[in-house]
Amino acid sequence: MTEQQPYQVVKSYDNFELRRYPAHLVAEVITEGPFEDAGNRAFRYLFAYISGANRSLQKVTMTAPVVQTDAAEKIPMTAPVLQEGVKDAAAGEQFRVAFVLPKDLTIETAPQPTDPTVHLRTVPASLAGALRFSGRWSQTRYEQHLDQLRGAVAAAGFSVLGSPRFARFDPPFKPWFLRRNEVLLDVEEPG
Repeated sequence: MTEQQPYQVVKSYDNFELRRYPAHLVAEVITEGPFEDAGNRAFRYLFAYISGANRSLQKVTMTAPVVQTDAAEKIPMTAPVLQEGVKDAAAGEQFRVAFVLPKDLTIETAPQPTDPTVHLRTVPASLAGALRFSGRWSQTRYEQHLDQLRGAVAAAGFSVLGSPRFARFDPPFKPWFLRRNEVLLDVEEPG
């Protein structure tokens, strides 16, 4: 069974879970093109990294989810499948796709990528609203669930921080109706 990114459920609401995520390490790639293709475009670089295409030739255990986020968010590099996206007229759509690395790895102990496309980054601990759904990995479905989560988080009195994340837990060969997907929004700590 694939290791899953750890989190603690702080509270369950009718339409979402409020979760606390510890700081964690991701290997990530920034890719251009349509939302639906971002994960596939980044996968080969990230999979090569965890398969031993790194300076120590070390294999790294696959962990879920793969996360996709907006590549426009300015994130300091230190030294996730997560998906974030942005539309840039000059560059087209850009997405940051990340493999969440096993919890025992740190920026100091993880094998260093040999491909300059792959970067390691420590993601700080966060409080996040999470909405789980099944089905296809389409931009339309992502946006529908993101709108639902934004409304539910606001109705619960939380303020959103940063860009939303799209988390995919299953491989592409799993039947679409069995796939676990999530939309996540970091929120401010309650006062």
